[in-house]
Amino acid sequence: MIASEYLVTLNIPPSLEEMLVDQLLLLESEHGFSSFQVYAHHHENKNLSLAEQVTGRQKRTRFQMYIPEHELPSLLAQLRRDFKGSGIQYWVMPVIDSGVI
Repeated sequence: MIASEYLVTLNIPPSLEEMLVDQLLLLESEHGFSSFQVYAHHHENKNLSLAEQVTGRQKRTRFQMYIPEHELPSLLAQLRRDFKGSGIQYWVMPVIDSGVI
């Protein structure tokens, strides 16, 4: 089975939240997107505050959205262009099934 839709997950620094929300709202996406606070745990202490170094976690905001296959390349290109060097971590997974129950 070839996926025609993907789940895109972005972990971003909280300081970028409003800017990313504005950009994602401009996309014509049937499903919208979700956002919520998460904690990232990583072995590198780069860009961590002293408190984050002590606790071993860094606050991030996670965005998740479904996106059709044909829109994925342009979304990733736009994010790479507009948020270059910002530390956004992302991953893309094929959607096997989705719906509303």
